[in-house]
This record gives sequence, structure tokens and C-alpha cells, in this order.
Amino acid sequence: MRNQALADQAQPIPWGASSLQFWACALVLLPVFVQAPWVRAQPFSACLFGLVLLAVGAITHWLAPPRGQELGALLVGFSGSWFAGSLFWGWLATHPLLHLPVEAFALPLALTGLGTRWRLGCAFYLASLLGTAFTDLAMAVTGVMSLWPSVVAAAPAEATGLLQEAGTRVLHPLALLQVSVAAGVILRIVSHFRSQSTRPGPYSACWAVAASVLLTTLLIDGLFLSLSLLAPELSGLV
Repeated sequence: MRNQALADQAQPIPWGASSLQFWACALVLLPVFVQAPWVRAQPFSACLFGLVLLAVGAITHWLAPPRGQELGALLVGFSGSWFAGSLFWGWLATHPLLHLPVEAFALPLALTGLGTRWRLGCAFYLASLLGTAFTDLAMAVTGVMSLWPSVVAAAPAEATGLLQEAGTRVLHPLALLQVSVAAGVILRIVSHFRSQSTRPGPYSACWAVAASVLLTTLLIDGLFLSLSLLAPELSGLV
């Protein structure tokens, strides 16, 4: 019995956490391929869909079986990121300094919710916010953020050239070093979160979800940079 107990404690991630990681990654990708074009066309309905996500997540969390409840909690956290993103990109996109404050509108609720049954959703939201903070900081220190208002307001043909200019700025030695340091810090945080997820307890799945969110955010940022240099018309940044 003692050996079995030790074996159970040695399991790296609780049962079902791998599925949660998959859904966390999928939810990080969803705004790139669905929300971005939707907000450009219909920002008001995109914002309203955030409320739909919140309602579906809450109902699922209360009524579904255990694994469905976890997915419902994730949807609740995702709804906060979706609503904030729709609000910013729909009406405030030319004001980059407002990006992080708008995204952080639910920060007090998320911090408080870490001690409740909604902890998975809160972990998702907080990890998404941390990824956004790193992205915005990297854009600021490399000088790319100064191009942000022009890119957003430009016509598609003009935006292509501006995106290539932004990508080229990141290739300058100092900027490339700064971006590399930021990426390295994120990877260290992801590694720490993953190590925390190996410890049995109520927050192990939260750590695993947060690690997946941050790593996916880093990969998306890398994809955007690559597209800005090689195929800016496909970058999805405008």
C-alpha cells in the first residue's frame, strides 16, 4: 500500500490535466483565427460573444460531469480575455498604452478566484495576461510599439510595408537580444510552472494550464514575427 501511494504521488500531472492543456492551447489560438477577423468586421457582436462564453462556461461548470466542469471553468477565464480583447481591438486599437490595462480589467476577480472552484479559469486568465505583458514589453523596448498606431490605422497595402519594417527592427542586434532574453524568461517560467504541476494538490492542473498558455503565446508571437518578415499580408496583425 505504501509503494502504491508513493507511485500515485509520483504521477507528473493529475488525470485529465493533459486534456486541459490541450484545450488551454486551443483557446489561446482561437482569438488569432476567429476573434481577430470578427472584431475587425463586427466589434460589438464580438464583445457580446464574450458574455455568451461566460454564460456557457458557468452553466457547464455547474451542471456537467467533473471533466466538463473543468472545461467550463476554462471557458469562464477565456471569456474575460475574449471580452477585453474585443473591447480593445474594436475601439481602442490605436492606443497601445491602453492594451494591457484593458486586458487586466478582471485582474482583481482572477486573483480572488484562485482560492475558489473557478481556479482553473483564473489561472488561464492570469497566464494570458502575463503573456500579453511580456509581448507588450518586448514591443516597447524594441521600438516596435511606436509603429503600432500606424499599422492599425493604415490601409492593407500600406500596412504590409509597416509590418515588414516592424519585423526588421526586431532583427537589429540589441532588439534581438532583448527579445531573446524575454523569450528565455518565459521559457524559465514555463519550466517552473511545469515543475509545480508535478506536485499533488488542488493547483497542479492550474500550473499545467498556465504553462501551456504561456508557451502557446510565445509560439504565436514567434509566428507573427516570422510572418511580418516573410508574408506580412498574412500576419493577422491588421
